[in-house]
Amino acid sequence: MGFSAPFRWDDLFAEYIGEKDGGRRRAVAYVIAEPCVDECPVDCIYVGERSLCIHPDECVDCGACEPVCPVEAIYYEDDLPDRWRIHAEDNARFFSETLPRRDAPLDTPAGAAKLGDLGVATPLVAEQPRPDIPAQR
Repeated sequence: MGFSAPFRWDDLFAEYIGEKDGGRRRAVAYVIAEPCVDECPVDCIYVGERSLCIHPDECVDCGACEPVCPVEAIYYEDDLPDRWRIHAEDNARFFSETLPRRDAPLDTPAGAAKLGDLGVATPLVAEQPRPDIPAQR
């Protein structure tokens, strides 16, 4: 499934980066509450050890990721079910706090693809029980 828009992504991206540079940190717009696929046209979905996180300053609120998620785990923050609310703050922590095996917070790396799989998780995600997954033959 592709995505097209009547606006320029570069203009929207610059607008949001400018807000951060002015000292104001945006709230998370979309939140991934369970594993999902990366369909982001601005490359703001980062791969952690056990989850994906949307960067709150890089996301342009286009919503392209939400309808293509195979497990329906992406929500606009106002629509996030109460049982998943903790993931909104945890998603932001993925970027603002120094995670295990890292020397500094990720902050705003400006693109997930160049970093690849980061292999780190917030304490909330790391403490979640792993699902029983049958061995593949």
